[in-house]
Amino acid sequence: MDLFKARLDEKLPQLRAERTTLLKEHGDTQISTVAIEQVLGGMRAVPALLCETSSVSADEGLRIRNIPILELTNQTPEDIFFLLCTGVLPNDAERAEISAAFAAKANVPDSVWDVLKALPKDTHPMVMLSIGILALEKESAFRKSYEAGASKDELWKATLEDCVTLLGGVTTIAAGIYRIRFGKGDLIAPKDGLDWSANFAHMLGVSNDASWEDLVRLYLVLHSDHEGGNVSAMTSHVVSSALSDVFYSVSAGLNGLAGPLHGLANQECLRFIMDLRQEFGGVPTDEALREYCFKRLGSGQVIPGYGHAVLRVTDPRFTAFHQFAEEKNLNDDNVQFMKKLFAIVPEVLKEQGKAKNPWPNVDAASGSLLYYYGMTEFEFYTVMFGVSRAMGICSQILVHRMIGSPIVRPKSMTLAELRGMIK
Repeated sequence: MDLFKARLDEKLPQLRAERTTLLKEHGDTQISTVAIEQVLGGMRAVPALLCETSSVSADEGLRIRNIPILELTNQTPEDIFFLLCTGVLPNDAERAEISAAFAAKANVPDSVWDVLKALPKDTHPMVMLSIGILALEKESAFRKSYEAGASKDELWKATLEDCVTLLGGVTTIAAGIYRIRFGKGDLIAPKDGLDWSANFAHMLGVSNDASWEDLVRLYLVLHSDHEGGNVSAMTSHVVSSALSDVFYSVSAGLNGLAGPLHGLANQECLRFIMDLRQEFGGVPTDEALREYCFKRLGSGQVIPGYGHAVLRVTDPRFTAFHQFAEEKNLNDDNVQFMKKLFAIVPEVLKEQGKAKNPWPNVDAASGSLLYYYGMTEFEFYTVMFGVSRAMGICSQILVHRMIGSPIVRPKSMTLAELRGMIK
């Protein structure tokens, strides 16, 4: 990882200097006022976190290091991780180095499999993923470095080692969980000569179709990061700010990702489509589907996958998946429903007039594509999300380590204190 470290060393003085200057010269500059509804509403839209790796705007969507995500759909996950950490895409030598580093960590210790295989047969796959990552913690270079007395300014180097160990192993662990949990047969070992996403597609054993491998690559790229305020990223940052290593921190974040209001949404969107198939006995006419959506909304229910807490445009990640389905000529019932809903639901929501954002988010498409290739186990979809999001979480942790971010400790308020502030 010499090239990767050299690139980070090159960026480090500027990062630290910029943070120091902002604190010294502008630390007392007010950037926001906070309303009681924000305190009581989950800190919605309160600017309170530093995140260098990505940003999300309401009118554009995700940017990775200021590059729109739709301009990165042909990159590899290795490219994206390098970009997240350094702010630039890797050259050929750097790409080869990081790919080799991930491959070198792909064979996880037997102790991890012993733990996972000892769990009850019906354990949720996300529980298995969180436990599997924790079981890998004994490999932590950060913990060893900290216990040996390394200076705080140098701990980012051990953090980088841990990021590579975690990311190199997480695809193997996740693929093994898929095969163990759903009775898919023996584990499939990593294969020499394949990059990170191709090996993940191989170890899952879902499909031999070449476009399956390309979907896994695209999936890992699109879900990699989504700024610092979402539940999984913020949870990981808070845990990491206590100088917990990335294994503790990523595991904690993935426990948040497992929630129905975060990463679990992708399986709920596909479940909705499957229910529609059963309701209509296949793919209905546009008019019948339009009428169904009006009735559903009129009864107080939502259309899963439509609307987003931040975005006010079609999620560009949905656009990327939609384009993939078009380019690969995917056209089973689920994919047809996905396309029809996209053509119908935004107009229905606009006509109804209640939705601030009538456009689809990434979850409206991702599950349908995974199902098309044979991954029919809904419970595993959030694990796919988690493998990808581990890249963003690790990169955010690494950047915070590099610039020496302090422990997170916001001020909490009681209801009585809030009432007093009104007076």
